[in-house]
Formats: sequence, structure tokens, C-alpha cells
Amino acid sequence: MAPELGIQLDFRPLVAADLPLVHDWLGREHVSLWWGVRGSYEATVEEYLPAVEGRDPTDMYMIVTDGRDIGVIQTYLVDDYPEWAGLIDAGEGAAGMDILIGESALIGRGIGSEAIARFVAAVVFARPTTRACVADPDVRNLASLRAFEKAGFVQTSTFFDPEDGRLHALVRRER
Repeated sequence: MAPELGIQLDFRPLVAADLPLVHDWLGREHVSLWWGVRGSYEATVEEYLPAVEGRDPTDMYMIVTDGRDIGVIQTYLVDDYPEWAGLIDAGEGAAGMDILIGESALIGRGIGSEAIARFVAAVVFARPTTRACVADPDVRNLASLRAFEKAGFVQTSTFFDPEDGRLHALVRRER
């Protein structure tokens, strides 16, 4: 588990007013390299607004450090997405998560691993039925793989994701 960095680090539910900032982050090189090419603002709204409004089972949060929005982190029950569940075979009671740090100046400072560790403890494992948390960074994203490792995750397999045509690592942390 990552040591605490001595910074203020909080999570707040993502709201519709955050979508312009999320859209901006998705267009930044260090994000788009792993999240794919950003489309139009309307495409960002179409992708994220259903979760923000509770019409999609993904719970999205803003990562806030020292009062400043710096990224997005989300979680979902893997079984809520049957096609995805079949692809990764995470087992019963697994939650998934994704993270992006939108501010490039904060990359490589340990904030990602700290956010992952705190989010899993405070949000993902707050559901008593969640037995494990999984994520799927691109195998070439060594910084992300290291952040998950520092947050207590272990790589269990690799798989080809037909959605983006890339090889991903499945990383897992048990409760």
C-alpha cells in the first residue's frame, strides 16, 4: 500500500458542471495516449452524463487535492456490464475502477497510487458485497501499472480488449 503523501486528497461526486474540465483533460496528450482520442464535447457529455445523472451504474468522482480538481476516478460492479465481465472473468463480487490524473504537472509524484489506495478503501470496499477490485491499464502504461502495484494490486493476467485493440493487464486487489 502506498504511504500517505501528507496531502489533502478527497473525492466528490462528478457533476454535469465538471464535464467541460473532463473534456479538456481527455484532450491532453498524457491522457489521450491511454484513454483514446477525445471526440467532441457532445461526445464527452454523451459518454459521461448518464453516469453523472445516475442512469448508468458507474459511480464517477472528481479527485480533489488541496481544494483543486485534478482528475477523475470511477467505480462500477463488473457484473453490471456482462460483456465486460465475460471478457475479464473477474469473478463474483468484483468492482472495477478507472482513474485519470488530468493535470500533467502532478504525474509521477505518487498522487495516482495514493488516490487509488484511498479510493478503494473509502469507496469501492464501502460496499460490503465487494470482494475484490480490478482495473485494466494498457500493458505499455508502466506508470499506471506501478501506481496500481503501489496501491496493493497484483497483475493476474493480460487480455486483448477488442474495444481499443490493445493488450491490457488485469490488476486485482482483494478486500
